[in-house]
Amino acid sequence: MKLTKLFIAITAVALISTGIVKAQRGGINWTKDGSGYYQNLGGEIVTITLPKNERKTIISRQLLTPANGSSPIAVRSFQLNDAGTKALIYTNTKRVWRQDSRGDYWVADIANNTLKQIGKGKPSSSLMFAKFSPDATKVAYVSEHNVYVEDLTTGDIKALTTDGTSRMINGTFDWVYEEEFNCLDGFRWSPDGKFIAYWQIDATKIKNFLMINNTDSIYSFNVPVEYPKVGQDPSACKVGVVDIATAKTNWLAIPGDNIQHYIPRMDWIPNTNEVILQQLNREQNESKLFIANATTGSVTEIYKENDKAWIDAQDDFVWLNSNKEFIYQTEKDGYTHLYRISRDGKKETLITKGNYDVIGVNLIDEKNNTVYFMASPTNATQKYLYKTKLDGKGKLEMVTPSILPGTHSYSISPNGLYARHSYNSSVVAPITEWMNFTANQPLSMDGSITTQLAKQTPPKNKVEFFKVTTEDGVEMDGWMKKPDNFDPTKKYPVVFYVYGEPASQTAADVWGAGSNRLYAGDMAKDGYIYISMDNRGAPVPKGKEWRKAIYKNIGIINIRDQAMATKKLLSTYSFMDKDRVAVHGWSGGGSSTLNLLFQYPEIYKTGIAVAAVANQLTYDNIYQERYMGTPFPSTEVYVKGSPITYAKNLVGNLLYIHGTGDDNVHYQNAEMLINELVKNKKVFQLMSYPNRTHGIYEGAGTSEHLALTYTKFLKENCPPGAR
Repeated sequence: MKLTKLFIAITAVALISTGIVKAQRGGINWTKDGSGYYQNLGGEIVTITLPKNERKTIISRQLLTPANGSSPIAVRSFQLNDAGTKALIYTNTKRVWRQDSRGDYWVADIANNTLKQIGKGKPSSSLMFAKFSPDATKVAYVSEHNVYVEDLTTGDIKALTTDGTSRMINGTFDWVYEEEFNCLDGFRWSPDGKFIAYWQIDATKIKNFLMINNTDSIYSFNVPVEYPKVGQDPSACKVGVVDIATAKTNWLAIPGDNIQHYIPRMDWIPNTNEVILQQLNREQNESKLFIANATTGSVTEIYKENDKAWIDAQDDFVWLNSNKEFIYQTEKDGYTHLYRISRDGKKETLITKGNYDVIGVNLIDEKNNTVYFMASPTNATQKYLYKTKLDGKGKLEMVTPSILPGTHSYSISPNGLYARHSYNSSVVAPITEWMNFTANQPLSMDGSITTQLAKQTPPKNKVEFFKVTTEDGVEMDGWMKKPDNFDPTKKYPVVFYVYGEPASQTAADVWGAGSNRLYAGDMAKDGYIYISMDNRGAPVPKGKEWRKAIYKNIGIINIRDQAMATKKLLSTYSFMDKDRVAVHGWSGGGSSTLNLLFQYPEIYKTGIAVAAVANQLTYDNIYQERYMGTPFPSTEVYVKGSPITYAKNLVGNLLYIHGTGDDNVHYQNAEMLINELVKNKKVFQLMSYPNRTHGIYEGAGTSEHLALTYTKFLKENCPPGAR
């Protein structure tokens, strides 16, 4: 149901002392020594060495052109081996669900000036997550749910698993693991290159949800999606270690029912034959860490945590002190903090101390006893870089200049010498500078954020940030974009943008705050007040109590917070027209829109809901059961929080939009809602998009049509302009 993923995530980690780098998605492809970075530029792969930005082509267009080809292959992404002598080129990609995670792979041998496609004989665009063995003599990959290893010298391909089917999934994941745990790549090379640890997902007992395609042929046909709904058992999950030489798998003896538990994270402990993994129970309120011997399969529990609500999956296991300790991220003291945990789990040291949340880790500099991370102790709408001592004995220090209020991000080189620093806010368009990170200075003033900022023209009509305290004593952050030529003596229509669930923040101080991509035109010019606020449960850095107040309360507490905040604003500001109040949202925001329109019809007169979960019992088990508890023995909280329960209360104007090919929030939600509205003789408008997925963008003219439909309905039912 998400438009964004996990709020609490380790975005990028570098261990300077060991040279291990975990690159963030969409981040910089740093060279191993951290002196520069690789880039796909003009159809070639080049290195750019800092600080002078010296460019050198390492893989030319000629090398990227197949022997019998007339043009170079299109590079979607690439990865080099540690020695920088070979590159894996990913191309001809196709979507699996949301990600284009299958395609073709080629190996460019830089030393020998050769280009070779791997996985020959496999279906086109079927290879997934190809990666070099530690010595780069082999490449492992997944194809059609089996794991393979290919010898780059002989070209021999060996199947390491042979039982893969559409439902027996080796080395990758099913729909729900990808969507809710962000699990895609499902195998890991051992440090010595002799073994591969991999997930196996057994989805053979999961029912298909059948979507129907009515437009691509004369006769309609079903489009099946393996999808575990609320209350349905998850796929069985286990982890095996396969011997490259024998292709024999040794299954790890992980305690507990493999159907009633999840394994969202797993990796090798560096320089060992041991695997560490995280196991969550089905309710996701108990987390256990295990270390497994890959040779014997024996497993030892080293750490356990419980929560009254839920526990998130770890993103990375980062090892310190010659692999005697690792970093663990938890909310157990009321805020998201980092701990050092001993290998046996018996000793733990709190690294980050204070009433603030660690939003994401950027660099772990063990050599200098420092960890750099994103946080925002005083303003939940913003994001800055901080640092403290890795041994837990330091104070919190702000690294980002305080004169640049807004949202910052950093990609830091593995040696900690350089960084790319990006900055934006509601009044500052995105700017990027390259830094000497040690000195915390730009490499040149000409390319600095300060210089670029001076060249920007601030918007005339700025977004205003505010705090509002509801009658329940809840203080919420929000932004407001007033009409151009605003006259406080007149009344204007108010449009609220809402998400409201635990997967996305809307009231952030970022470029684009106050704009609405669904509106065909300029809302401020046309005379609308546009507002968004974050309620309790939103994934903002306000502590565990704020975020987890929504447990078993989706559709209730978030809706009341939004409604009471709106009520307070309408009573405070006379320029807000109480008779022209609209709300809109997508996905979880569509659900919130419906609930606001149905539960508080005296406040909200118009609503536009897109791809909403109308009935929480139709959504997937991992997301919904995480935040609402398992529906055993009662589904009461699910019913209480679902929009269809309140559809009979519709008074205002509703436009409901959904794609019939939505594999995430199924179109059955639309039809269930339609039935309830029809039963209660409630008139509304519906726009269905044939075969469009959750994003409703496929097909010529789709996005433009959606915007025109949205805008026409809003203008007709919540007319713009001052009165």
